[in-house]
Amino acid sequence: MTHNTPLSPRPLRHLSEIHRRVMTAAQLKSHGVGTAEMNEQCRPGGPWQQLLPGVLLLHPGPPTGEERLHAALMYASRERTPGVPAQPNAGEEHAAPAYPEVMITGLAALTLHGFSATPPLTALDTVDVLVPRMRRLRSAGCARILRTSALPTPRQVTGIPVAPVPRALADAVAELTDASAVRRLLTEAVRGGHCEPASVVRELNQAKLLGRPHVVDAVDSLLAEGRAIAEDRLYAMVHEHGLPDPVWNVDLRLPGGPHLGGLDAYWPEQAVAVELDTRAPRQEEDALWSEYARKRETLERLGITVVHITPKKLRDGTEQQAAVVRTALMAAADRDPAAYVVVLPR
Repeated sequence: MTHNTPLSPRPLRHLSEIHRRVMTAAQLKSHGVGTAEMNEQCRPGGPWQQLLPGVLLLHPGPPTGEERLHAALMYASRERTPGVPAQPNAGEEHAAPAYPEVMITGLAALTLHGFSATPPLTALDTVDVLVPRMRRLRSAGCARILRTSALPTPRQVTGIPVAPVPRALADAVAELTDASAVRRLLTEAVRGGHCEPASVVRELNQAKLLGRPHVVDAVDSLLAEGRAIAEDRLYAMVHEHGLPDPVWNVDLRLPGGPHLGGLDAYWPEQAVAVELDTRAPRQEEDALWSEYARKRETLERLGITVVHITPKKLRDGTEQQAAVVRTALMAAADRDPAAYVVVLPR
Protein backbone atom coordinates (compact mmCIF):
# COMPACT_ATOMS: atom_id res chain seq x y z
CA MET A 1 0.00 0.00 0.00
CA THR A 2 1.32 3.48 -0.86
CA HIS A 3 0.39 6.85 0.60
CA ASN A 4 -1.87 7.46 -2.42
CA THR A 5 -3.85 4.24 -1.99
CA PRO A 6 -7.50 4.94 -1.02
CA LEU A 7 -8.25 3.63 2.45
CA SER A 8 -11.52 2.14 3.62
CA PRO A 9 -14.08 3.29 4.61
CA ARG A 10 -13.23 6.92 3.57
CA PRO A 11 -11.01 7.56 0.52
CA LEU A 12 -8.31 10.23 0.57
CA ARG A 13 -9.22 11.92 -2.69
CA HIS A 14 -11.39 14.54 -0.94
CA LEU A 15 -8.42 15.77 1.09
CA SER A 16 -6.06 18.57 0.16
CA GLU A 17 -2.70 17.54 -1.27
CA ILE A 18 -0.88 18.26 1.99
CA HIS A 19 -3.34 16.04 3.87
CA ARG A 20 -2.51 13.17 1.59
CA ARG A 21 1.08 13.43 2.76
CA VAL A 22 0.70 14.38 6.44
CA MET A 23 -2.03 12.96 8.69
CA THR A 24 -2.64 12.34 12.38
CA ALA A 25 -3.13 8.85 13.72
CA ALA A 26 -6.73 9.76 14.55
CA GLN A 27 -7.36 10.80 10.96
CA LEU A 28 -5.85 7.59 9.63
CA LYS A 29 -8.02 5.53 11.97
CA SER A 30 -11.08 7.31 10.61
CA HIS A 31 -10.00 6.04 7.18
CA GLY A 32 -9.77 2.47 8.41
CA VAL A 33 -6.07 2.25 9.20
CA GLY A 34 -5.47 0.48 12.51
CA THR A 35 -2.59 0.94 14.93
CA ALA A 36 -0.89 -2.27 13.85
CA GLU A 37 -0.98 -1.25 10.22
CA MET A 38 0.43 2.18 11.05
CA ASN A 39 3.27 0.60 12.97
CA GLU A 40 3.97 -1.70 10.03
CA GLN A 41 4.03 1.18 7.55
CA CYS A 42 6.35 3.17 9.86
CA ARG A 43 8.86 0.34 10.35
CA PRO A 44 12.53 1.20 9.55
CA GLY A 45 12.79 1.41 5.78
CA GLY A 46 8.99 1.46 5.44
CA PRO A 47 6.93 3.81 3.24
CA TRP A 48 5.73 6.01 6.12
CA GLN A 49 7.41 7.67 9.09
CA GLN A 50 6.32 9.24 12.36
CA LEU A 51 7.22 12.90 12.11
CA LEU A 52 5.82 13.94 15.51
CA PRO A 53 3.90 12.09 18.22
CA GLY A 54 0.60 11.10 16.64
CA VAL A 55 1.50 12.74 13.29
CA LEU A 56 2.64 10.63 10.34
CA LEU A 57 4.40 11.52 7.11
CA LEU A 58 3.01 9.28 4.35
CA HIS A 59 6.18 9.01 2.29
CA PRO A 60 9.72 7.83 3.10
CA GLY A 61 11.74 10.89 2.08
CA PRO A 62 12.62 13.95 4.17
CA PRO A 63 9.70 16.29 4.89
CA THR A 64 9.32 19.50 2.94
CA GLY A 65 9.08 22.83 4.74
CA GLU A 66 5.32 22.88 4.15
CA GLU A 67 4.94 19.36 5.54
CA ARG A 68 6.84 20.27 8.70
CA LEU A 69 4.63 23.33 9.23
CA HIS A 70 1.40 21.37 8.87
CA ALA A 71 2.77 18.54 11.01
CA ALA A 72 3.61 20.99 13.81
CA LEU A 73 0.13 22.54 13.58
CA MET A 74 -1.53 19.11 13.59
CA TYR A 75 0.49 18.10 16.62
CA ALA A 76 -0.37 21.30 18.48
CA SER A 77 -4.08 21.14 17.68
CA ARG A 78 -4.73 17.37 17.75
CA GLU A 79 -5.59 17.18 21.46
CA ARG A 80 -7.78 20.26 21.58
CA THR A 81 -10.98 18.43 20.65
CA PRO A 82 -11.54 14.68 21.07
CA GLY A 83 -11.88 12.77 17.84
CA VAL A 84 -10.74 13.69 14.37
CA PRO A 85 -9.50 17.23 13.67
CA ALA A 86 -11.45 19.33 11.19
CA GLN A 87 -11.05 18.46 7.52
CA PRO A 88 -11.99 20.23 4.33
CA ASN A 89 -15.44 19.43 3.05
CA ALA A 90 -15.83 16.89 0.28
CA GLY A 91 -15.03 18.47 -3.06
CA GLU A 92 -12.97 21.26 -1.47
CA GLU A 93 -9.63 19.75 -2.36
CA HIS A 94 -7.65 22.93 -1.86
CA ALA A 95 -9.45 24.19 1.24
CA ALA A 96 -7.17 25.05 4.15
CA PRO A 97 -7.26 22.67 7.11
CA ALA A 98 -8.69 24.06 10.31
CA TYR A 99 -6.16 24.75 13.06
CA PRO A 100 -8.13 26.54 15.78
CA GLU A 101 -6.20 28.37 18.49
CA VAL A 102 -2.74 27.51 17.16
CA MET A 103 -0.44 29.41 14.81
CA ILE A 104 3.13 29.43 13.50
CA THR A 105 5.37 32.07 15.10
CA GLY A 106 9.07 32.88 15.44
CA LEU A 107 11.53 32.53 12.55
CA ALA A 108 9.25 30.22 10.55
CA ALA A 109 6.48 32.82 10.68
CA LEU A 110 8.85 35.59 9.55
CA THR A 111 9.95 33.43 6.61
CA LEU A 112 6.30 32.97 5.67
CA HIS A 113 5.80 36.74 5.90
CA GLY A 114 8.53 37.11 3.27
CA PHE A 115 11.58 38.11 5.35
CA SER A 116 14.91 37.65 3.58
CA ALA A 117 16.97 37.71 6.80
CA THR A 118 15.47 34.42 8.03
CA PRO A 119 16.52 30.92 6.96
CA PRO A 120 14.39 28.89 4.52
CA LEU A 121 11.85 26.63 6.20
CA THR A 122 13.83 23.48 5.44
CA ALA A 123 16.90 24.93 7.22
CA LEU A 124 15.08 25.55 10.52
CA ASP A 125 15.72 22.98 13.24
CA THR A 126 12.45 23.84 14.97
CA VAL A 127 9.06 25.28 14.09
CA ASP A 128 7.62 27.52 16.81
CA VAL A 129 3.89 27.08 17.43
CA LEU A 130 1.92 29.51 19.58
CA VAL A 131 -0.86 27.98 21.71
CA PRO A 132 -3.06 29.13 24.62
CA ARG A 133 -1.35 29.07 27.99
CA MET A 134 -3.68 26.42 29.42
CA ARG A 135 -2.92 23.84 26.74
CA ARG A 136 -1.27 20.73 28.21
CA LEU A 137 1.27 20.09 25.49
CA ARG A 138 5.02 19.64 25.37
CA SER A 139 7.52 20.46 22.67
CA ALA A 140 8.47 17.44 20.59
CA GLY A 141 10.66 16.80 17.57
CA CYS A 142 10.67 19.83 15.28
CA ALA A 143 7.69 21.43 17.05
CA ARG A 144 8.53 23.90 19.83
CA ILE A 145 5.46 24.91 21.80
CA LEU A 146 5.20 28.52 22.99
CA ARG A 147 2.35 29.50 25.31
CA THR A 148 0.59 32.83 25.64
CA SER A 149 -2.24 34.17 27.77
CA ALA A 150 -3.56 36.21 24.83
CA LEU A 151 -3.43 34.72 21.34
CA PRO A 152 -3.14 37.34 18.61
CA THR A 153 -5.35 37.15 15.54
CA PRO A 154 -3.43 35.05 13.00
CA ARG A 155 -2.90 35.92 9.38
CA GLN A 156 -3.45 33.25 6.76
CA VAL A 157 -0.38 32.73 4.56
CA THR A 158 -0.84 30.01 1.94
CA GLY A 159 -3.47 28.40 4.14
CA ILE A 160 -1.31 28.46 7.27
CA PRO A 161 -2.23 30.50 10.37
CA VAL A 162 0.73 32.76 11.11
CA ALA A 163 1.33 35.14 14.01
CA PRO A 164 1.45 38.86 13.08
CA VAL A 165 4.96 40.18 12.40
CA PRO A 166 5.46 42.02 15.74
CA ARG A 167 4.55 38.91 17.77
CA ALA A 168 6.59 36.62 15.52
CA LEU A 169 9.56 38.97 15.90
CA ALA A 170 9.33 38.93 19.68
CA ASP A 171 9.19 35.13 19.74
CA ALA A 172 12.16 34.91 17.37
CA VAL A 173 14.25 37.48 19.26
CA ALA A 174 13.63 35.63 22.54
CA GLU A 175 15.72 32.75 21.17
CA LEU A 176 18.50 34.82 19.59
CA THR A 177 21.73 35.93 21.28
CA ASP A 178 23.44 37.31 18.15
CA ALA A 179 23.07 41.12 18.23
CA SER A 180 23.59 41.47 14.47
CA ALA A 181 20.90 38.88 13.73
CA VAL A 182 18.43 40.71 15.99
CA ARG A 183 19.27 44.04 14.34
CA ARG A 184 18.81 42.57 10.84
CA LEU A 185 15.36 41.23 11.71
CA LEU A 186 14.13 44.43 13.32
CA THR A 187 15.52 46.57 10.51
CA GLU A 188 13.88 44.44 7.81
CA ALA A 189 10.56 44.61 9.65
CA VAL A 190 10.55 48.41 9.30
CA ARG A 191 12.33 48.87 5.96
CA GLY A 192 10.21 46.16 4.39
CA GLY A 193 7.01 47.87 5.49
CA HIS A 194 5.88 44.88 7.55
CA CYS A 195 5.09 46.95 10.65
CA GLU A 196 5.90 50.13 12.54
CA PRO A 197 8.61 50.35 15.24
CA ALA A 198 6.08 51.08 17.99
CA SER A 199 4.28 47.76 17.51
CA VAL A 200 7.59 45.87 17.60
CA VAL A 201 8.78 47.59 20.77
CA ARG A 202 5.39 46.97 22.40
CA GLU A 203 5.72 43.21 21.83
CA LEU A 204 9.36 43.16 22.96
CA ASN A 205 8.38 45.03 26.11
CA GLN A 206 5.51 42.63 26.86
CA ALA A 207 7.90 39.72 26.35
CA LYS A 208 10.29 41.34 28.87
CA LEU A 209 13.12 41.40 26.33
CA LEU A 210 14.09 45.06 26.69
CA GLY A 211 16.40 44.24 29.57
CA ARG A 212 18.79 42.40 27.25
CA PRO A 213 21.61 44.73 26.10
CA HIS A 214 21.80 43.38 22.54
CA VAL A 215 18.03 43.83 22.16
CA VAL A 216 18.14 47.39 23.53
CA ASP A 217 20.89 48.31 21.04
CA ALA A 218 18.86 46.86 18.17
CA VAL A 219 15.74 48.72 19.33
CA ASP A 220 17.61 52.03 19.40
CA SER A 221 18.69 51.42 15.79
CA LEU A 222 15.13 50.41 14.92
CA LEU A 223 13.66 53.61 16.32
CA ALA A 224 16.19 55.74 14.47
CA GLU A 225 15.40 53.84 11.27
CA GLY A 226 11.67 54.24 11.82
CA ARG A 227 11.92 57.98 12.39
CA ALA A 228 14.01 58.46 9.25
CA ILE A 229 11.45 56.55 7.18
CA ALA A 230 8.58 58.54 8.71
CA GLU A 231 10.36 61.83 7.96
CA ASP A 232 10.86 60.78 4.33
CA ARG A 233 7.15 59.96 4.08
CA LEU A 234 6.27 63.34 5.57
CA TYR A 235 8.45 65.14 2.98
CA ALA A 236 6.83 63.10 0.22
CA MET A 237 3.32 63.85 1.52
CA VAL A 238 3.93 67.62 1.45
CA HIS A 239 5.34 67.62 -2.06
CA GLU A 240 3.10 65.00 -3.69
CA HIS A 241 -0.10 66.54 -2.37
CA GLY A 242 0.76 70.11 -3.24
CA LEU A 243 1.01 71.53 0.27
CA PRO A 244 3.00 74.75 0.71
CA ASP A 245 6.58 74.24 1.83
CA PRO A 246 7.04 74.45 5.61
CA VAL A 247 10.22 75.04 7.53
CA TRP A 248 11.56 71.63 8.50
CA ASN A 249 12.90 70.35 11.83
CA VAL A 250 12.72 73.51 13.92
CA ASP A 251 12.64 74.55 17.56
CA LEU A 252 10.21 77.20 18.79
CA ARG A 253 10.95 79.69 21.56
CA LEU A 254 9.17 82.65 23.03
CA PRO A 255 11.18 85.87 22.50
CA GLY A 256 13.57 85.98 25.42
CA GLY A 257 11.62 83.14 26.97
CA PRO A 258 11.66 79.39 27.35
CA HIS A 259 12.06 76.68 24.77
CA LEU A 260 8.65 75.51 23.53
CA GLY A 261 9.68 72.29 21.82
CA GLY A 262 10.84 70.82 18.53
CA LEU A 263 8.61 70.27 15.51
CA ASP A 264 9.04 68.24 12.34
CA ALA A 265 7.33 70.82 10.11
CA TYR A 266 6.04 74.34 10.74
CA TRP A 267 4.15 76.88 8.62
CA PRO A 268 4.89 80.23 10.34
CA GLU A 269 2.35 82.32 8.42
CA GLN A 270 -0.51 79.97 9.31
CA ALA A 271 0.90 78.94 12.72
CA VAL A 272 0.39 75.25 11.90
CA ALA A 273 2.79 72.59 13.12
CA VAL A 274 3.19 68.88 12.35
CA GLU A 275 4.73 66.56 14.89
CA LEU A 276 5.54 62.94 14.12
CA ASP A 277 4.46 60.73 17.00
CA THR A 278 7.28 58.18 16.99
CA ARG A 279 7.06 57.31 20.65
CA ALA A 280 7.89 53.71 21.41
CA PRO A 281 5.81 51.95 24.07
CA ARG A 282 8.52 51.34 26.64
CA GLN A 283 8.53 51.69 30.37
CA GLU A 284 8.77 55.49 30.15
CA GLU A 285 5.75 55.74 27.83
CA ASP A 286 3.60 57.65 30.34
CA ALA A 287 6.32 60.25 30.89
CA LEU A 288 6.84 60.68 27.15
CA TRP A 289 3.12 61.05 26.52
CA SER A 290 2.91 63.67 29.28
CA GLU A 291 5.71 65.60 27.58
CA TYR A 292 3.92 65.41 24.22
CA ALA A 293 0.64 66.54 25.80
CA ARG A 294 2.25 69.45 27.68
CA LYS A 295 3.99 70.72 24.56
CA ARG A 296 0.81 70.52 22.52
CA GLU A 297 -1.25 72.33 25.16
CA THR A 298 1.37 75.08 25.45
CA LEU A 299 1.54 75.64 21.70
CA GLU A 300 -2.23 75.63 21.29
CA ARG A 301 -2.60 78.21 24.08
CA LEU A 302 -0.32 80.42 21.96
CA GLY A 303 -2.63 79.95 18.97
CA ILE A 304 -0.51 77.35 17.14
CA THR A 305 -2.40 74.39 15.66
CA VAL A 306 -0.53 71.12 16.22
CA VAL A 307 -1.24 68.14 13.95
CA HIS A 308 -0.02 64.84 15.38
CA ILE A 309 0.71 62.16 12.76
CA THR A 310 1.81 58.61 13.51
CA PRO A 311 4.12 56.71 11.13
CA LYS A 312 1.34 54.16 10.57
CA LYS A 313 -1.09 56.85 9.42
CA LEU A 314 1.56 58.27 7.10
CA ARG A 315 2.12 54.83 5.61
CA ASP A 316 -1.50 53.72 5.28
CA GLY A 317 -3.40 57.01 4.84
CA THR A 318 -1.12 59.63 3.32
CA GLU A 319 -3.90 61.31 1.38
CA GLN A 320 -6.09 61.58 4.46
CA GLN A 321 -3.25 63.05 6.54
CA ALA A 322 -2.50 65.58 3.79
CA ALA A 323 -6.16 66.62 3.87
CA VAL A 324 -5.95 67.16 7.65
CA VAL A 325 -2.92 69.41 7.28
CA ARG A 326 -4.49 71.31 4.35
CA THR A 327 -7.65 71.91 6.38
CA ALA A 328 -5.60 73.28 9.29
CA LEU A 329 -3.72 75.62 6.93
CA MET A 330 -6.95 76.89 5.33
CA ALA A 331 -8.59 77.43 8.73
CA ALA A 332 -5.76 79.74 9.82
CA ALA A 333 -7.47 82.74 8.22
CA ASP A 334 -10.47 82.30 10.52
CA ARG A 335 -8.44 82.12 13.74
CA ASP A 336 -7.07 84.87 15.90
CA PRO A 337 -3.41 85.60 15.13
CA ALA A 338 -1.00 83.39 17.03
CA ALA A 339 1.54 84.74 19.49
CA TYR A 340 4.90 85.67 18.02
CA VAL A 341 7.46 82.88 18.43
CA VAL A 342 11.11 82.55 17.41
CA VAL A 343 11.80 79.75 14.91
CA LEU A 344 15.27 78.19 15.15
CA PRO A 345 16.82 75.28 13.23
CA ARG A 346 16.90 72.06 15.22
